[in-house]
Amino acid sequence: MEIDKKGICRLGIVPVRAMPSDRSEMVTQLLFGDYYNMRQLSEDGKWGRIAIAYDGYEGWIDMKQHTEIPEDYYEYLQNTEFKISIDLISTILYKKRLIQIIIGSLLPISTSELFDVEEHLAFNGAAKSSGEKMGFEFLKQMTVKFMNAPYLWGGKTPFGTDCSGFTQQVFKLCGYKLKRDAHQQYHQGHTVAGLSEARPGDLAFFKNDTGQITHVGIYMEDQDIIHASGYVRRDKLDENGIFNEELSTYTHKLAGLRRILRS
Repeated sequence: MEIDKKGICRLGIVPVRAMPSDRSEMVTQLLFGDYYNMRQLSEDGKWGRIAIAYDGYEGWIDMKQHTEIPEDYYEYLQNTEFKISIDLISTILYKKRLIQIIIGSLLPISTSELFDVEEHLAFNGAAKSSGEKMGFEFLKQMTVKFMNAPYLWGGKTPFGTDCSGFTQQVFKLCGYKLKRDAHQQYHQGHTVAGLSEARPGDLAFFKNDTGQITHVGIYMEDQDIIHASGYVRRDKLDENGIFNEELSTYTHKLAGLRRILRS
C-alpha cells in the first residue's frame, strides 16, 4: 500500500531489512535521530518501507519502531544543523524513558527554539556539531572507538559493522557525508593517483575478480589500513592490496583511492 509518511528514529538502534520480515537480512541500521520518508506499507500493515534522509538508503522497518513526524518538522530537520554524539555510549531522556544511544546518533540540540515540548530531551554525553569539518587527527580518534568491532552485515556501530558502515560513520563524525555502500563511496571525493600519493585519511577501495568494488577501508600512517574484515582491524597495504600478516597472504585486491578529507 502506497503512503506518504515522515518518521524519525527514537530508539538507540533500529534494523532496516531487505524485506518486510524479521527473518530478512539487515541491510543497514537507523540510529537515534535518523529521519526518513516512508512510502509503502506491507500488506499486513506491520512493516514500512523507508528511504533514509541521510544517504537515500531504502529498506523495511517494523512499524512498532516507527515514530511519525509532520511534514514541516521533517523539512526543519533537513535545514538544521544538529549535534552528533561522539561518545561510544551516551544516554538521552525521551518521554521519561532513559535510552542508551550509540556514537554517531543525531541529537535534537541546536540554536533553534522551534522544538515541540516533547522534543526537549535531556542528553548526557559528549557531542560536536554534525556539520563541523574535522581533520585526520580527529578521524583517527574516531577509528579507535570502532577497533575490534565484529563484522556485521548491515551494521554501522562499534558493536557490529560492515566495511562501508564503518567508513560512513567515521566520516559522518568528521562532518563528511558518504553514501552507504562501498561501490557508491568509490564515486565520491577526489581520485588519488596511486598509493604513493595517498594521505592518511584517504579511502582505499578493493575489487573482486570481476572488477566490482566490494570492500573499503581507511588509509592510515605507515601504509596501514583500518577496515572491517571479520572485525575492525589494522593491516598492511601496498599496491597489490591488503596483506594480512597473521595469514601471510593478501586478502583484498586494491582498486583505487579517493580523498574526502579537506586536510
